[in-house]
Amino acid sequence: MTIKITSDSTCDLSQELLEMFDIEMIPLYIMKNGKAYRDGVDITPADIFSYVEKTGDFCTTAAVNTFDYIRFFERFSTGYDAVIHISLGSGFSVCHVNAVDAAKVFSNVYVIDSKNLSSGQGHIAFEAAKMAEAGDDAGTIRRKITDVIERVETSFLIDRLDYIFKGGRCSLATALGANFLHLRTCVEVSGGIMQVTKKYRGDFESCVETYVRDKLEGRDDIVFDRIFITHPAAPPKAVEAARKAIGRYARFNEIIETKAGCTVSCHCGPRTLGILFIRK
Repeated sequence: MTIKITSDSTCDLSQELLEMFDIEMIPLYIMKNGKAYRDGVDITPADIFSYVEKTGDFCTTAAVNTFDYIRFFERFSTGYDAVIHISLGSGFSVCHVNAVDAAKVFSNVYVIDSKNLSSGQGHIAFEAAKMAEAGDDAGTIRRKITDVIERVETSFLIDRLDYIFKGGRCSLATALGANFLHLRTCVEVSGGIMQVTKKYRGDFESCVETYVRDKLEGRDDIVFDRIFITHPAAPPKAVEAARKAIGRYARFNEIIETKAGCTVSCHCGPRTLGILFIRK
């Protein structure tokens, strides 16, 4: 069978990885000053950060609608035996519901709830594409990927919480408390939703090192094939601190740096950095 893997733009895979495994993305919408822009097509994270800095206003996100999904799936449904779409987690957006509704129009389109976001969702699309490349059929991929979904570990260290508060992802008290105390907040995906798990004090680079240590040190339950370092526009020193800490506390075959797209950038801001990997 020929299987096409698709995903939402929130998967935050690099263009190189998308091309390597022939993964196609559909962009979510970014709302800026009352106008809709397509994530990664009409607007970039740099555009968002510049707009916030200049105006003090924040951008928001909007889901892909069912009609857009239908048009997207039409591009592949006739040329492949099956299309498997890895959607943004249903706990974060109605994208999954809209994609499922669109898939009902086709007999060979299947939508899988990643229960994740960013390159956590990217890990799942990546693994599904590897299965397709290895010759697994649609049913086998859907069965295997369900197990992978439960083993993806996604977390981010966020430097400032005004972005995430304006996006409706944390309470005003949490935002004001963390900013007033100069705390860096760790959020992670658990049970398909985002939760605050820990706060760190100090400069961002030193907090990154401690955050990576907390996530990796002494672990024997990690698949060491690859780890993503994902960020929208983190300082180079922070990215290097993450790389060095990963090398100090674990031995991954690949450390892949990916840039977070506009959707994540809208909610988390520029100085955000996450490490994302798969457990055994």
